[in-house]
Amino acid sequence: MGKHAHCARIRESGIIVIVRADSSGELVDVAKALQQGGVDIIEITMTTPGALQVIEDVRNACGDDVLVGAGSVLDAETARATILAGAEYIVSPVLSEGVIRMAHRYQKAVMPGTFTPTEMFRAHEMGADFVKVFPVNRMGPGYLKDVLAPMPHLAIVPTGGISQDNIADYIAAGAAAVGVGSALVKKDWVRDRKFDLLTSAARDLRKAVEAA
Repeated sequence: MGKHAHCARIRESGIIVIVRADSSGELVDVAKALQQGGVDIIEITMTTPGALQVIEDVRNACGDDVLVGAGSVLDAETARATILAGAEYIVSPVLSEGVIRMAHRYQKAVMPGTFTPTEMFRAHEMGADFVKVFPVNRMGPGYLKDVLAPMPHLAIVPTGGISQDNIADYIAAGAAAVGVGSALVKKDWVRDRKFDLLTSAARDLRKAVEAA
């Protein structure tokens, strides 16, 4: 599948799971558990030890069953390294023209981080496929609705503090998808290998998005 198919898949799913971990050993199992729960868009952050190898391992283990991206990408060099490791989309917490350019060079979806309406508009002008709004928990779902009123063409992905309790509110406010991290991938579940709980929680989150 190409970039446009991947963008459509992200929109259809509505959920991007942000995976951060203190060690990389369990992350293939985490990806499989999430996929079994119906959540198959997974972002491996570059703050994870051995992140590039994790991206490659998850791609090899899961194939097209999981769409693997790289998160916390701050510069073009890192973006290129993640793409070569197998990342199909690139996410950044900041608005970096270099990251966007590198994603374009390799025909990968890109999602730069923004916070203000001006940054969101600028990201769109620079060719972002999605506009990440981070940290959205400082503003809430009403912020998305207000921004989208004059700029409905923006494909906004709110990230930060999103959980089972509020995910439907963000979808209803107009989010193209949402980024969910520690509220779903709990460190103690990963540490204790309670992957059945992860699958169950992913399934509940999937139902909440579908209902919204």
